[in-house]
Amino acid sequence: MRVEIWSDIACPWCYVGKARFEKALDAFPHRDEVEVVHRSFELDPDRTKGDVQPVLTMLTKKYGMSEAQARAGEENLGTQAAAEGLEYRTRDRDHGNTFDMHRLLHLAKAQGRQDELIGALYRANFAEERSVFGDDERLVELAVAAGLDKDAAREVLADPSAYADDVRADEREAAELGANGVPFFVLDRKYGVSGAQPAEVFAQALTQAWGERPPLKLIQDDSAGSEVCGPDGCAVPQS
Repeated sequence: MRVEIWSDIACPWCYVGKARFEKALDAFPHRDEVEVVHRSFELDPDRTKGDVQPVLTMLTKKYGMSEAQARAGEENLGTQAAAEGLEYRTRDRDHGNTFDMHRLLHLAKAQGRQDELIGALYRANFAEERSVFGDDERLVELAVAAGLDKDAAREVLADPSAYADDVRADEREAAELGANGVPFFVLDRKYGVSGAQPAEVFAQALTQAWGERPPLKLIQDDSAGSEVCGPDGCAVPQS
């Protein structure tokens, strides 16, 4: 079974939702038969790479909050994150464009290190002091820590077209599926779960999606022969 997760590194609920989903997935009896793929979604796609500002400033301008409301929201997120065993800095974080991070995540997908990189990016953005925005070398460091090749990461960041089409394709697909916010979880292209739901909701969705998978339909023409190899050896044609 495949689970696709549309998310953005700048999204705190994606950070929390990933932890809740993984809690459910770790307890799922068929965990080893579930493939998880992270897909791209930008919350602020029109922001330029160099436009970095404090989170509180972004919240007050974009959502019309008062500074007190923005601070209270961050404190609540810190509490929610702590409940999932996550570190979360409620003060002095910043916000910026995440397009390059998504491009690196597609490189990581090609190298089988996608989950490691998205985890490193989340931790860096929400728990560590050094910014992840507007600093290519910071992103290279995180890519290397996630097991990616340093030169490959630098090449992607130096070429704005590298994996750009993959990011845009993910975003178009999210729109086609009706996702207008993240995190957005799609299970076997049959069920969707929106938001950082409790682990129990994810557990229920996994169980339901697994139980409703269609049985395998075997196509076989016995008249043409159906020789196979099994634990006891291979069928040998008799003369």
